[in-house]
Amino acid sequence: MHVTVVSPEQAVFDGSADAIVAPAYDGQVGILPGHAPFLTLLGTGVLQVRQGSASTRFRVAGGFLQVVGVGGGGETVRIVADRVEAS
Repeated sequence: MHVTVVSPEQAVFDGSADAIVAPAYDGQVGILPGHAPFLTLLGTGVLQVRQGSASTRFRVAGGFLQVVGVGGGGETVRIVADRVEAS
């Protein structure tokens, strides 16, 4: 699935991923290939973008996460955060 992570200042990640774990406003949410369309508000915490055995982490606060696409790995995950810092 294709993932973009942006803040008001810049795009901080744009690439493929095997899994996402994000801090939603009411708890952690996990996104895997084949996930249904989805939209949630982000809380504050660590966003993990997993690519195989590697993991990229960001500290995020506020914003939203959206999953769009047709399923089967062709999804696009957009994470638009009020604040993003490399972790």
